Amino acid sequence: MNNSERSEVRFMGEQEASLEAFLQAWGNYPTGVSVVTSIEPDGSVHGMAANGINSVSLDPLLVLVSVGHNRNSYPLIKDAGRFAINILSGEQRAIASHYASPAERRSADFDVSFTFTESGAAFIDGSIASMDCRTVHEHVEGDHTIFIGAVERIDLNDGEALAYCQGKFGRVVLDG
Repeated sequence: MNNSERSEVRFMGEQEASLEAFLQAWGNYPTGVSVVTSIEPDGSVHGMAANGINSVSLDPLLVLVSVGHNRNSYPLIKDAGRFAINILSGEQRAIASHYASPAERRSADFDVSFTFTESGAAFIDGSIASMDCRTVHEHVEGDHTIFIGAVERIDLNDGEALAYCQGKFGRVVLDG
């Protein structure tokens, strides 16, 4: 297109930002699927399905996880100052569904296998990547806290990533 050719500009009209529209908009954004694990006071593992994760820095290696203040994971991560990010493989849909459910509705019979790091972080076996993180900063924004974690250990495994979009799980298909 050159400067003399212009596409028609159309306006959709004004729309109010609402929680429903916000959730629907972000639901259209494909993400990988991760489970953030933390340790309960009794030593058991607590997990939370999360797509509010991201890399922050390469030097030093930093990540973030955004955790709602109403989530069971929130006080565990805040008090322990540690968490693990487990990026799930395409074979781990059941694990993703389990940890996406509220803790009080999860099946006690659901079996997940973990490997524990020297620091005590819980890595979900079979994940394509797991990172042991020490909290270095916390930022409160609205009803969430963004925990910045220094990555102290990374385990990598072969496999395809599990993806999530529009309320459905899928696999990432790579071109080439």
